[in-house]
Amino acid sequence: MPALSRIAKAATKAARQPIGLITCLIAALTLSTGLLMTGCTPKDNEAAAPLAIVAKTVDDHSYARPQEARVSHVDLDLTADFNQKILKGTATLTLVTEANAKQVILDTRALDIQSVTDASGSPLKFTLGKGNDMMGKPLTIELPQGAQKIVVHYATTKDGTALQWLSPEQTAGKKLPFVFSQGEEIHTRTWIPTQDSPAIRQTYSARIVVPSNLVAVMSADRLTPEGEKVAGHPAQRAFRFDMKKPIAPYLIAIAIGDIGFKAEGSRTGVYAEKATLAAAASEFSDMQSMLEAAEKLYGPYQWGRYDVLVLPPSFPFGGMENPTLTFATPTVIAGDKSLVSLVAHELAHSWSGNLVTNATWEDFWLNEGFTVYFEGRIMEEVYGKERADMLRVLGWQDLQGTLKDLTEPGSKTANPDFTRLHPDLKGINPDDYFSDVPYEKGAAFLRMLEAHFGRKKLDAYLKGYFQRYAFQSMTTDAFVIDLRTHLLHNDADLEKSLKIHQWLYDKGMPDNAVAPTSALLDEVSAQVLAFTEGTPAKDLKVADYSSPQWQYFLTHLPETLTVEQMAQLDDAYGFSKTHNSEILFAWLQLAIQHHYQPAMPALESFLTGQGRRKFVVPLFKSLMAQEGWGVDMAKAVYAKARPGYHDVTRHTVDDIVK
Repeated sequence: MPALSRIAKAATKAARQPIGLITCLIAALTLSTGLLMTGCTPKDNEAAAPLAIVAKTVDDHSYARPQEARVSHVDLDLTADFNQKILKGTATLTLVTEANAKQVILDTRALDIQSVTDASGSPLKFTLGKGNDMMGKPLTIELPQGAQKIVVHYATTKDGTALQWLSPEQTAGKKLPFVFSQGEEIHTRTWIPTQDSPAIRQTYSARIVVPSNLVAVMSADRLTPEGEKVAGHPAQRAFRFDMKKPIAPYLIAIAIGDIGFKAEGSRTGVYAEKATLAAAASEFSDMQSMLEAAEKLYGPYQWGRYDVLVLPPSFPFGGMENPTLTFATPTVIAGDKSLVSLVAHELAHSWSGNLVTNATWEDFWLNEGFTVYFEGRIMEEVYGKERADMLRVLGWQDLQGTLKDLTEPGSKTANPDFTRLHPDLKGINPDDYFSDVPYEKGAAFLRMLEAHFGRKKLDAYLKGYFQRYAFQSMTTDAFVIDLRTHLLHNDADLEKSLKIHQWLYDKGMPDNAVAPTSALLDEVSAQVLAFTEGTPAKDLKVADYSSPQWQYFLTHLPETLTVEQMAQLDDAYGFSKTHNSEILFAWLQLAIQHHYQPAMPALESFLTGQGRRKFVVPLFKSLMAQEGWGVDMAKAVYAKARPGYHDVTRHTVDDIVK
């Protein structure tokens, strides 16, 4: 049982409910004697002060007022209609309320709210308030005295941003349709009426009715893997799911399609469209080893199974860490396991992000910075230090480029505030903060701590951190309190010398950052120099290069590179035809910069064949920076590609390709 639950049990009858936990903490912390109530243990006391800070935090991206009424469980009963491209049914919400609560406020955007009832079916009054395009509209529901459950009857709409409905032609199999959700950051409210804040953790259950030739999967325990008959509807079948651990709403996820499964280990396996299942399963065959390595570092995996679902190419991210079921892009299937660090990253989220979650989107680095650091440790454990070091260097290199873009005078993307780990996002769509900063600067912060304290001490701290706040949400301010207590031991001089405040709250990079190094990539630099000084491409000593080495090689070629030199490289190593998406991306950036015409068909194919924002956004930016031919090509290609992109990707690229 989580520490906070034990505190609450001794303090209130609302034993394991969030309102009870918060009430206990705030009340206890106002006592001069501190947390000395019956049943509170030293471990509870250690977590109390940070969690009291979290309890008082306001999420500017949610309309909810959880101190009055809070959603603790969501029970979905939805039917997928692929003709209308909607999910329709009910969301039954279990509430925890203060004694005099008269209403509950939910987050909604682009939902068709048809009616609201109590658990017995009696209608409840509700209103949809004024809202905005970013946050949607607050759904305010009047509560009868003592109401603990409400039922919202609703349907999704075409304007929702979480669900992407794909025609058969947009899938790998080309025969059956597909739909998937993407809830992070504030998109869950476009397919589930709930309190869409990462601080309002919820359990959930679901019954999903689909056409009988399709399979539904969710980020929960799969109770009916083969589905069950639907009375009176022989062309349909229903799948049931249950998530007993409280999770942030953005982690409630669904996918429906022609999906198959292959086990990889006792607790791991791969879901994918049947047309791509064999390739996906082969690529991710090391999942069980990764899981065991992660547990060795930071404690038991708390979610039962760890499976991966490989989605169609339009998925906007590399991966999404939905509990029990990571959603992954097919762009990591290179055929040689060269890009499986993505799986290590999403697996690491099972601790940093899912187990302990950022309480607001201004604390996003607590999810991603921890995870990038943890990812490197998993990769080192499974594939060796040399490979992990190369990935760290590439991440550091990406961060330097991002910091330059965000701070360079005159840059269209300049926003120095976004170089902070804890930015001010009030009134700003959290999607717009997405960059390497929360990921790589956050990881650099932890590497700085590692350099000072050593791995043994830092690992002990991180393992304890995950245990203290398991199934809780965390803010940056609360993290600082915990860091002071358990790693810095309240040494103010040490905190100042390590520049903790500067790292977390100020712009740019502190001067005590530790730049990662790689002996293998240093050798690559020698080959770059040799090529630029005249060594023919075919004579370079690159025969055994791995994906990180080629990425480093391509991103360190000089701006003076000629089209003739690019042709040499292409002839020797076939970059324009590679199936490795990271290498192809680096090559296409060069091709745009130097207007290397033979790569333009590959560029168009890459931009229209997948919608991963990491690749799509920089390539369109590069094209738009080339006056004339580049702008023309960007507009022409985007006109073809846009219908196949997820809304998350379109939201960003629309602002680039005017």
